[in-house]
Amino acid sequence: MNLRIQYNCSNIDWNYVSKTLKEVGMAYFNGEVHKKAFENSHTVVFVFNDNKLIGFGRAISDGAYQAAIYDIAVIPEYQGRKVGSVIMNCILERIPQCNVILYAAIGKERFYEKLGFRRMKTGMALFLNREGMQIKGFTE
Repeated sequence: MNLRIQYNCSNIDWNYVSKTLKEVGMAYFNGEVHKKAFENSHTVVFVFNDNKLIGFGRAISDGAYQAAIYDIAVIPEYQGRKVGSVIMNCILERIPQCNVILYAAIGKERFYEKLGFRRMKTGMALFLNREGMQIKGFTE
C-alpha cells in the first residue's frame, strides 16, 4: 500500500464519506452534514491509498484536556490492514494532552482495547434517536 495522510478537508468527496459510513454500518447523513461535522472538528484525518480514499476519522476537542473521537471508518476491502490504527494514531498524536472518549460500533470494541481504550463504568448518553440506539445495543 502507498498510504497518504491528509489533515484537512480539501478536495474530499463528502457523498463518498456518507456512502462509506453507511456501508460500514455507522450513522450517516448526507454529504453536506458530514462536511460540516468534519470542518468543525479539532482534528481530521483522511487516508488514501494512492488517490483512493480508504479511511477517515475526526476528533472534537478543546485542545487543552478533553477530546472525543468520531467517525472512524475504513472501507471494507482495507479493513484488517492496520488502516484504522493509522487513523487513530494520527488523531491521538494531535491531542496528546487530552483525555479521550469515544463510542465504538458494536463488535469493534476489541480494536479500541488494543489501542489502550477501556470501557467506562459511568458513561451516559442522550441520543436524539433513543429507541434506535437502544435497539442497536448502545444504551440500556
